[in-house]
Formats: sequence, structure tokens, C-alpha cells
Amino acid sequence: MSRILAIDHVAITVADLAASCAFYDDLFGTAVVAEHVIDGRVLVRQLAIGGAVLSIHQKGNGVDLVAERPTVGAADICLRWNGSVSDMLDLLEGKNVNILEGPVARMTADRQPGQSVFFRDIDGNLLELMAADKASGR
Repeated sequence: MSRILAIDHVAITVADLAASCAFYDDLFGTAVVAEHVIDGRVLVRQLAIGGAVLSIHQKGNGVDLVAERPTVGAADICLRWNGSVSDMLDLLEGKNVNILEGPVARMTADRQPGQSVFFRDIDGNLLELMAADKASGR
């Protein structure tokens, strides 16, 4: 039996920390939960997005405890949406986010039917917003 409860946070490497943080804040309304600062320069910023934390690393920040080959634009992240698919689409379209695909039928992590919409952040990371179908009771 697994003792894993959930993923606590995900880290991505970005070309411009301030611009990437602004993108996520504008889109989702984030809260800064932690920063790694050296010599007055923010090298890593952790943003709370709903119940998830996104750890955003400035490319070439010199932090040692990272992926072996941190690469800008290499992430593929799915965030669970707690609203309707139409609200999801309204948000993305209202922020002029280019939708790559969706809504398309997908299965959630807890095996509920859902709908997903795919788009990219400013670094090219693939983002997916997934909403469980309301008929599933979730």
C-alpha cells in the first residue's frame, strides 16, 4: 500500500522569473509562499495555486538541488479546475491565452470522467486545466 498522499509541489525552470510569476499570478491569482534569495536576487519563488505549489526556478540560478538537466519549457503540468469548463474557457479567452486543444474528454487522477483544455505558458511549458464532470459528483 502506498503512503503517498499527493504531490506537494512541482518545480519548473524559466527564462525570466519575474515574467513567469506574473503570468501565473495574472491567470490564477497566486500567493507567494517562499522565496530563495541570494544577494538580494530572487532565484526561486514558490507560488500557491489553489491546493498546489509551483516552484519557479530562474534558469542558471546556481541552486544545486535541482533536476539533472533543468530546461526551460520542458514541463507538462495538469492542474485540477474547481469550476465549469465554460468558466475555464472564459478565463483563458479573457486573458488571451491560445488554447491548443480542448475541451477534450480525460480521466482525472481519482478516476472520474472530466474535460481538459491545453495551452502553454510563456516559456512553452504545456499546461492542462482539468475539470471533473459535474455529473460524477465531484
